[in-house]
Amino acid sequence: MKKRLLSIVLILSLFAALLSGCGKAGKAAIEDGVYLASFDTDGTMFHVNETRKGKGILTVKDGEMTIHIVMPSKNVVNLFYGTAEDAKKDGAALIDPVVEEVTYEDGTSEEVNAFDLPVPDLDEEYDVALIGKKQQWYDHKVKVSDPEPFEESPEAGKAAEKSSSAEDSMTAEVTLTGGTGKASVTSPAKVREEKGQIIATVEWSSPYYDYMIVGGQKYERVNTEGNSVFEIPIPGYNEDFTVIADTVAMSKPHEIEYVLNFRK
Repeated sequence: MKKRLLSIVLILSLFAALLSGCGKAGKAAIEDGVYLASFDTDGTMFHVNETRKGKGILTVKDGEMTIHIVMPSKNVVNLFYGTAEDAKKDGAALIDPVVEEVTYEDGTSEEVNAFDLPVPDLDEEYDVALIGKKQQWYDHKVKVSDPEPFEESPEAGKAAEKSSSAEDSMTAEVTLTGGTGKASVTSPAKVREEKGQIIATVEWSSPYYDYMIVGGQKYERVNTEGNSVFEIPIPGYNEDFTVIADTVAMSKPHEIEYVLNFRK
């Protein structure tokens, strides 16, 4: 009888140990160190700066993971590790930015925001909320994956950027037709490939466009000053496709239909 009781106690102890181990979230499956890792999101409006080629610097210390991501601009003011609903609550631990300078392939430089974001697990989507200059919170899903050993130094960072394919940062000639004929877009325009899709940066000749609709999806402008700038997906090169742009230049907002064509 005593032997049976002892066996039951041992089994229950092992089961409890397994349960406690399963409850530890956010522990890394890789050794402590610094890695270059892919940072993927669920939308084209939230992504890392084009100079980073879809990557962030993943730091693992004492089993806890944090990824450093550099934004395309200063438009993202804060991040929150969780949902937009929780970010709005009193006492929410918002993630503040640090300002960094990035240099593009054409030699131009600008200051942008960067963030250090907790990573609960590799290869698993999790909730991140962001707030921009319009003071509105948005929900996103992000995933960190494919970590590779990385020497954390300015020289190593530059080497990593240069080692990426030049095709990730390209330009294409763009033509615009439709509307009243008064509007135009900047050509050539920056284009990049992301998750198998071509993303184009469209800069209008006017600051009064507040959103675009492409393929039934609405895209907000990505800047707050100067002529309106959008990042939109395009179906391909050398083919016409229809977009809608909403202008607030008139007494009432108007949605205007245009045709774009990106040529390589």
